[in-house]
Amino acid sequence: MPDQYFQYYSRKEVQEAILNVCQDREIAPRYGEGFGKRPDTIQFPGDILEMAKKGATSFHISEERWNDPLILKPGMSKRDLDENRKGWDLLLDIDTVHWEYAKWTAYFLIEALKFHDVKNVSIKFSGSKGFHIGVPFESFPEEVNGVKTKKLFPEAPRTITAYLQNMIHEMLAKKILEKENISDICQKTGKKRTELMKDGKFDPFELIEIDTVLISNRHLFRAPYSLHEKTGYVSLPIEIDKVLTFDKREADPKVVKIGKEFLNPTLTNDGKILIIQAFDWWGKKHAKQGPDVIPGVKQEFRLLVGAVEEKHFPQCMQKILAGNMDDGKKRAIFMLVPFLRHMGWDEQAIEARLKEWNSKHKNPLPPSYILGQVLWNKKQKENFLPPNCDKSYYKDLHVACPEHICNKWKNPVNCALRMHAQAQEQEKKIKTPETSPQK
Repeated sequence: MPDQYFQYYSRKEVQEAILNVCQDREIAPRYGEGFGKRPDTIQFPGDILEMAKKGATSFHISEERWNDPLILKPGMSKRDLDENRKGWDLLLDIDTVHWEYAKWTAYFLIEALKFHDVKNVSIKFSGSKGFHIGVPFESFPEEVNGVKTKKLFPEAPRTITAYLQNMIHEMLAKKILEKENISDICQKTGKKRTELMKDGKFDPFELIEIDTVLISNRHLFRAPYSLHEKTGYVSLPIEIDKVLTFDKREADPKVVKIGKEFLNPTLTNDGKILIIQAFDWWGKKHAKQGPDVIPGVKQEFRLLVGAVEEKHFPQCMQKILAGNMDDGKKRAIFMLVPFLRHMGWDEQAIEARLKEWNSKHKNPLPPSYILGQVLWNKKQKENFLPPNCDKSYYKDLHVACPEHICNKWKNPVNCALRMHAQAQEQEKKIKTPETSPQK
């Protein structure tokens, strides 16, 4: 075994840093080209040194957390895996040979997480070509739509990953094209123009992959502060606001200082908006029929020609728009913007109404946040509905309509459109009263 591996893993602070993230996880040391026995665990700093003495070159850990990692075995049923699983962390694995593209992808993913008010965000250099962005399990609620969140694996992290990728798609494409034109990109990457274009637009994810293979049962990722065999670099945690200026040479084991942690929660439940919004987006994107479909409107949910007045809105939306909210203002905007779009309101009208609404709060949101939400919704390829009435958003904000109304309409948009239609019918009757037949 090369001396540099043993010297590095002999450092007490390195052992402590790797051990710190191994609790309740399956681990696997790598010995050059192959892994050691699985399952395995690390209980003490000395375990890392002993493995290094036997030739371990790197250490890999599970995305899932387990009650007992040592009872894992190939071919376990989903039920048995769910029973043993304590939780899972969200890992966004950015992989591309184009280093600057990896940086910008990481930057926009972090911004998207911040946009959803996620605070427990950490990032590390993978040791080779990309980055790992992590959000710990503590950030997510205990249940989502009545299902224990710990059982929503791998579907929850896969859904969140797809949602975030969709969210940053246009911004990432724009940023890359600011730096290089399509011809330059083709020459640089060896890709043909037809490979880089989708529906007539540049698709950055033909060059960049946010790896979903990582999101599978018992899949492992390189532990923070582990070495990478091919490059010799450390898989180094870095500050989330330093990703664009990070230099790989900072991960040289000769200069690395141990300090920054990865997947270390500082608070709980800060990812609730993210996971609920992601599942809502996924459901509406893939729904063909069901309660999300508005009668008489095609599945692409085209906006109405005439805007629906507030007096026809359901009670939940009227309560939100009344303002003076102490908590939940950001969640309220998540609901209001898509709702108002379906009411036929244009971006200027939505922004003006939200600014008025925001002014009614004792602690209003920054105006830039409201504008950002309006612009982001405008950029989406699909015009999604707000959350259905049975979602926890409305109850959490104490604005839910009476149960018989929610059961009837399923979504606030359906209710408002029907009230608007009834009002138009009534107005038409008033303008054209019935006349008695002539004698």
